[in-house]
Amino acid sequence: MKGEFMDTKMILLDKLDGIALNRYQAVLLAAKRARQINEERLAAMQMMTEDSEEPIDYRKVTTIALEQLLNGDITLKKKEN
Repeated sequence: MKGEFMDTKMILLDKLDGIALNRYQAVLLAAKRARQINEERLAAMQMMTEDSEEPIDYRKVTTIALEQLLNGDITLKKKEN
């Protein structure tokens, strides 16, 4: 069981390496997106009333951000000189 988890972890790290210059930059990108998701979620919750039926994704914001990063929904914009 533990070996299977480690294999999955390495596959995810390899995918992160391909998204940005390195995995650390990819993690920073996901962290920035997670903060944005959290701000959007808090704003939506403040606007809700007792009768509101707007769906809110209650998964961890880091999970959502990493999923978006791995799916290609988030891209890295390079600075122009």
